[in-house]
Amino acid sequence: MLSRILKSREIWFSLIIVLCAATLPVYVSGYVLGLLTIAYYFGVFSMAWDLLFGFANEVNFGPSFLIGLGAYTAGILDSLYQPPIFICVLAGVAAAMIGGVVLALPALRVRGPYFGLTTLVAVLMLQNFVVVAANLTGGEIGLTVPDIISVDDKVNYWLALGFMTISGLILYGLSRSPVGLILQASGQDTVQAGALGFNIVKHKLAAFLVSAFFSGLAGALMVFYLGAASVTTFVDVTVGVQVIIGAVLGGRRTILGAVLGAVFLIVAGEALRPLGELATFIVSAVALAVILAFPGGLLGLMRGSRGAS
Repeated sequence: MLSRILKSREIWFSLIIVLCAATLPVYVSGYVLGLLTIAYYFGVFSMAWDLLFGFANEVNFGPSFLIGLGAYTAGILDSLYQPPIFICVLAGVAAAMIGGVVLALPALRVRGPYFGLTTLVAVLMLQNFVVVAANLTGGEIGLTVPDIISVDDKVNYWLALGFMTISGLILYGLSRSPVGLILQASGQDTVQAGALGFNIVKHKLAAFLVSAFFSGLAGALMVFYLGAASVTTFVDVTVGVQVIIGAVLGGRRTILGAVLGAVFLIVAGEALRPLGELATFIVSAVALAVILAFPGGLLGLMRGSRGAS
């Protein structure tokens, strides 16, 4: 499997792009670095979501549930006790994975839109909890985190880039492994895959846990970059929609394409911010046009393919 991955042109092309991106702090402003830092974290969110939807074909409308659990757990722990940052991050990851199990076990018993509705309800419940438990979470105002990873824009940028690169390599390798193939088979025909002897629920639960791990880890790290946590940043339904659009826009079942989609959405949205509400309409219209014209997404467009990947 390793040799097959190393022969992938996508991997080598992606690594070249990463190496070029690593030089950006030398000649771009802190504003651009900050924007790309956020985009890289969203890239991890989208890659983690694509593993579950692109391969297992489970429509998860609740990526922000896992992201929010990781972010708020890390932020609250730091706000109350201020242990070392890595302890807070590990706690955020653990909370996201536990939440992933709690969400996945009942959700995987249902199919189709019911699975998506279950995950969506989880997001709304977490959002309401954050607002109601304002003394603990900061409520609608937000939670201020006393510690940050670094005040240096370059350090934060390189950390986000390195984290995204390692996450991408792991998720891409997993998607090309036998586990990824089983997920893809179960997503296309659950009955036939089960008839072949594959434990569908076990593999989908594993995919959910992997997705929860990277979502929670990225959410926790992002909290210590921003120095704050709020509903609109981590938990709101619109955050989950942005993650989903980024993954589909970049190219479903590609993992790496999700980064392209996420970076495009963040950068385009910021560039068009002076247009106000019109910016959201323009970005959404462009994303919809690309998805309709090229079902393979931006990565499929780069390959010169119109078909779904």
